[in-house]
Amino acid sequence: MTKAMQESAEPRGLPHTDIAPIAPRIISKTRIEASKGWTSLGLGELWEYRELVVFFVWRDIKVRYKQTIMGASWAIIQPIFTMVVFSLFFGRLAQVPSDDLPYPIFSYAALVPWTFFANALTQASNSLVAGANMLKKIYFPRLSLPIATVLAGIVDFILAFLVLLLMMFYYGITPTVNALWLPLFLLLALVTSLGVGLWFSAMNVQFRDVRYTVPFLTQAWLFATPIAYPSSLLSEPWRTIYGLNPMAGVVEGFRWALLGTDTAPGPMIIASSFVALALLISGIVYFRRMEKTFADVV
Repeated sequence: MTKAMQESAEPRGLPHTDIAPIAPRIISKTRIEASKGWTSLGLGELWEYRELVVFFVWRDIKVRYKQTIMGASWAIIQPIFTMVVFSLFFGRLAQVPSDDLPYPIFSYAALVPWTFFANALTQASNSLVAGANMLKKIYFPRLSLPIATVLAGIVDFILAFLVLLLMMFYYGITPTVNALWLPLFLLLALVTSLGVGLWFSAMNVQFRDVRYTVPFLTQAWLFATPIAYPSSLLSEPWRTIYGLNPMAGVVEGFRWALLGTDTAPGPMIIASSFVALALLISGIVYFRRMEKTFADVV
């Protein structure tokens, strides 16, 4: 064969080289399966997605006040309006004792952490149903939705707390060194709201009537907590047993830390802490147990 015939037999535009065939590339795959049994808590995975949790928190804060006339002032209006009603009916008409404090600030100091808890519980219980589209399409730690919802409520808490500081200045109440315990009482409120919120958020996916149960439970829980009345009306050991309501320890802790009441939480706060921790752990375990069914039934 002549040289011209060899050149015409080769494909045009492709240089003649002696390169070996390229080996197929091995691609590792991760198989995502439904969890079986009582799985681990998955906190390590949640830490890996911490930036997503921060994004969800910022999203919830923006959505909460989007297209609202009053904006963030709703975080202040709600506890103030409740304080006015309580001061009128319980403080003036019923003459409920207030631990030798003006009744308005007595009730408002309790309403600040309570409003945080009530709103966090309501929002967290509906977080999975509200994020149904994401649950069906993409994978991420499902725990991040209720956690982000609860954390977003801290902004409302800060706004209402600033009003409480102004009221303390108006009534001439100076915080004592007990105020150093305040972050721990806020943490207790956060743990309680997250623990109960995890239970109801997982249940709400399968039983949609949970959304009607949560407002009723929140209203009953309000009067089972020493907000309109002091826990000093109870003597020991009933006052410690009353601490099985974790929000009772939070409310009395706030009053003791900020207003200097004589009703130091003591054994009550210990009982409240144990119950709150039990709610959180059991809530996470139940949430993880039901997590494998979320995308199918939401």
